[in-house]
Amino acid sequence: MARAVTTQRKTINTIIAWAIGLLIFFPILWIIILSFKAEGDAIKTPIAVLTSGWTLENYGVVQERSDYAKHFFNSVILAFGSTILGLIIAVPAAWSMAFVPSKRTKDILLWMLSTKMLPAVGVLYPMYLIFIELGLLDTRVGLVVVLMLINLPIIVWMLYTYFREIPGEILEASRMDGASLREEILYVLTPMAIPGMASTVLLNVILAWNEAFWTLNLTAAKAAPLTAFIASYSSPEGLFYAKLSAASTMAIAPILIMGWFSQKQLVRGLTFGAVK
Repeated sequence: MARAVTTQRKTINTIIAWAIGLLIFFPILWIIILSFKAEGDAIKTPIAVLTSGWTLENYGVVQERSDYAKHFFNSVILAFGSTILGLIIAVPAAWSMAFVPSKRTKDILLWMLSTKMLPAVGVLYPMYLIFIELGLLDTRVGLVVVLMLINLPIIVWMLYTYFREIPGEILEASRMDGASLREEILYVLTPMAIPGMASTVLLNVILAWNEAFWTLNLTAAKAAPLTAFIASYSSPEGLFYAKLSAASTMAIAPILIMGWFSQKQLVRGLTFGAVK
C-alpha cells in the first residue's frame, strides 16, 4: 500500500514538473514557431498560425539586414570577458570571507547583495557621463567592466557559499607544506571547488548574455551585442513579429544550446555542498 502511494506521488510530481517546464518553455517555443511564419501569418490567431505555411524567408532577411556574426562575436566577448574578470576579483574576495572572516563579513555580503536592488536607471546618467569622459562609450572594454560589476555580487555570494563547504584543515595542511597564498588558491582550493565554480561561470555567462538595459544604453554600433541586434527589429513603423522572432531565435539559440549541454554541470554546481 505504501509503495503504491509513493508511486502515485512520484507520478503526480512528474506530471506537475513537466507542466511547469512546458509552461516556462512555451514562450520560447512560440517565438521559434513564429520565426518560420510569414509576416502576415504571424499576427493571426494561434490556430491560424499553427496551420499556416512554413518559411525560411525571415532568417534570410535578418541575415541580409544585420551583421549577425559581429553581434554574436560581441556577445561572446562581453559574456566571457566579464565572467573571467569577475572570477579574478571574486575568487580572492570569497576566499578571504570564507576562510579569514571578520566581524563585518556578513554585513559586507549583505551590502554587496543590496546593490542588486538599486534600479539601474537611477545610475544611468552618471554612468553615461563617466563613459563619455573616459572614452568608453560604445566599447567592449567599457561593457565588460559594467557587466562584471553588476554580476559581481552574485559571483562572490556563490563562490563564498561553495568555499564554505570546503574543510579549512585542507588549506591549513597546504600552508604547512609550504604552499603560498597563490598556490593555495590555484592548486588546492580551485580544483576542489570546480563544480561550484563551473555553475557560477555558466550562470554569469547567461546573465551577461541576456543583459539588455546597459548594452542598449551604452552602445550604438561597434560593441552592440545580440540584445541590440534584437532591438533593431522594433521600429516606429511597428513590430515585425516574424522577423523579430527570427532575430530572437538566432540570439537565444547559442545560450540555449550551451545551457542544454551543460545542464548536468549546472545542477551539480548549484547543489554543491547541499548533501554532506
